[in-house]
Amino acid sequence: MTENDDSAGEPADSEEDGDSPGPREAELVRLYNDGATIHSLAQRYGLSYQKVRTTLLAAAVTFRPPKIQLPPTPPGLVNAYLSGRSIRQLADIHGMSYNQTRRILLAEGVTLRPRGRQ
Repeated sequence: MTENDDSAGEPADSEEDGDSPGPREAELVRLYNDGATIHSLAQRYGLSYQKVRTTLLAAAVTFRPPKIQLPPTPPGLVNAYLSGRSIRQLADIHGMSYNQTRRILLAEGVTLRPRGRQ
């Protein structure tokens, strides 16, 4: 022990002992809750994606669902659906999957018809 070390083996900073979140952890939680992504936080603080995610999990943060990137809505897609074409037909016409076509229609605010022939 040195002359200036009178901590008797205790951590110098109580925030690093795991009992309470440190300033960086609190900042990560605040920024994530304000809309920052885990990826952007990792880049900003020079941490790995996994480290940021683990820190947020330890702080009991509720994760947002991942945003699914949709391609631009093909011209005429919405009007064709509203005119009676099925999602499956539109998916084939525009070279997209059924689910992708359905998500685009929902993102455009279309109320989908019930499944099957009515």
